[in-house]
Amino acid sequence: MSEKSYRDATDKISSIFNEVGKVIVGQREAIEQIMAAILCNGHALVESYPGLGKTLTISTLSKVMDLKFNRIQCTPDLMPSDITGTYVVEERAGGKEFRFEPGPIFANIVLADEINRASPKTQSALLESMQERQVTAGKETYPLDQPFFVLATQNPIEMEGTYPLPEAQLDRFLLKILLGYPSPEEETEIVERYTGNITPTVEKILTRETLLNLQQITRDVPIANDLRERVIQIVAATRENREDVEYGASPRASIGLILAAKAHALIHGQNYVSTRDIEKMAYPVLRHRIILTFEAERKGRSTDDVIQEILKEK
Repeated sequence: MSEKSYRDATDKISSIFNEVGKVIVGQREAIEQIMAAILCNGHALVESYPGLGKTLTISTLSKVMDLKFNRIQCTPDLMPSDITGTYVVEERAGGKEFRFEPGPIFANIVLADEINRASPKTQSALLESMQERQVTAGKETYPLDQPFFVLATQNPIEMEGTYPLPEAQLDRFLLKILLGYPSPEEETEIVERYTGNITPTVEKILTRETLLNLQQITRDVPIANDLRERVIQIVAATRENREDVEYGASPRASIGLILAAKAHALIHGQNYVSTRDIEKMAYPVLRHRIILTFEAERKGRSTDDVIQEILKEK
């Protein structure tokens, strides 16, 4: 890949962040991680408290990249067909026939809000689309348009009436992103921006074809053999006999960490993967793939604590 191609790619990505910044105040790291998931053609799970701009962030990104956006509000009574679509009967030429009516999953960017409120059956319908990039209805299979990205959210404080995602389904998400509260300065800017007469707007600066090209360039970012070996060692360390880890990460995490590190490098204007890229992306890639022991949870340990220790060791 030529130097000019990398420079053009980083310029486009930088312009995306500048445009999103017209609407979203702060949350730079979270937006970078969401963008990294998109560049890797992966999906992301966001855990945050209500009112921190998850829906606004992802809908703004879809506008900037000129992609079709749909939002699914997950509830216990949501059915799989409410997501994937269903067959409807319509009259044609004096007879009746079935026609498939696509559901909200048929979009480029899908926000599955509070995914853990949907029943396991409905969750599985959504996760099939994520893994296979297609929807099966009856005897027919319908491919989803590319690019296809799912951002699922869950609320960490209200667990009553929820269906936590099983580990095998969590593993389908490339990243788990933690969204925090804004700083006092950022909150002041938010209040000033959204209590005035002018509503912030963004322009479309990217096409679908350009984004698909950026995804290809991301995979072409080189990584040195010693750094690739370090990634494998980091992931393997989660499976070693650690007293606070019940289950570690699968080889899917190794693939995800290398891809995420490549995306992080490209976002920061580098045409190669550095140690910093790996260490920065290790947290969102691994935190939902490590299962702590009961004793570790009782002591208040978190998966991020374990990841930090592994990075120091490896």
